[in-house]
Amino acid sequence: MRAVAFQVFLTDDASHDLEALYDYIESHDAPGKADYVLDQIEKVFSSLSENPERGTYPKELLAVGLREYREIFFKPYRIIYRVMAENITILVIADSRRDMQPLLQQRLLQA
Repeated sequence: MRAVAFQVFLTDDASHDLEALYDYIESHDAPGKADYVLDQIEKVFSSLSENPERGTYPKELLAVGLREYREIFFKPYRIIYRVMAENITILVIADSRRDMQPLLQQRLLQA
């Protein structure tokens, strides 16, 4: 176990992802479901602060030789992040059923 918890930050894009996800669930699912999903995703962030290496490498990025990003799931959502020093930066929060290649290229490879 690490003595120091990592700080978790969201990029503007990831914050937008989370807001859009919440709004979509709130308007298309059972009452309270959006709050539940948000709480569960926040628990994922908390678990990452304690154990940032627990995520796997996104297969789309491994295919192009990138190992600086990791992902963790709260199904069906993928949370893609990067660990640098004692910080975790959340870059993408997306439904895993969507085509991730264009999104990852736009957000990570062109940055």
